[in-house]
Amino acid sequence: MDDDWERRVDEAWASYDTYGEDRDAEFRALIDALAAELPEGDPAGLFERACAFDSTGRSDRAVPLYQEALERGLSGDRKRRALIQLASSLRNVGRAEEGVALLEPELDGPAHELDDAVRAVLALCLASLGREREGLALVLGALAPHLPRYQRSMANYARALVEPGPA
Repeated sequence: MDDDWERRVDEAWASYDTYGEDRDAEFRALIDALAAELPEGDPAGLFERACAFDSTGRSDRAVPLYQEALERGLSGDRKRRALIQLASSLRNVGRAEEGVALLEPELDGPAHELDDAVRAVLALCLASLGREREGLALVLGALAPHLPRYQRSMANYARALVEPGPA
């Protein structure tokens, strides 16, 4: 994997909306061809193939590819993205509890630019499990720092949704 390959993958993703009627199959074929340039079982290739299935509505096909990419040592930003996207796909196939188990440990990791995405997908997984208050608390907590005002209030409201009230 080199800079040229990464550039071509980025270009493929940027071109997704330009495909015609059979966009999904054409796009997956393009990503498959790019992944085939890497050694068989390369985690980055597996990840990109999983993303292509995910983005074309085939979460069921994406899940095993994300899992294999992670098992084979996917690292860096792709690893964080894989955890987020795998959790989302698990939710889409009715396995939200597994998505929660994947993402809850990510809340305690070092700060990362995808932290809000972790919280958003975790909130969706929680909502799918009937734990909407916890999900809303996560989303409000993620939103609060981005508000021009009311940051403290929103953060407090988020905590109040999940913390026990006064006795």
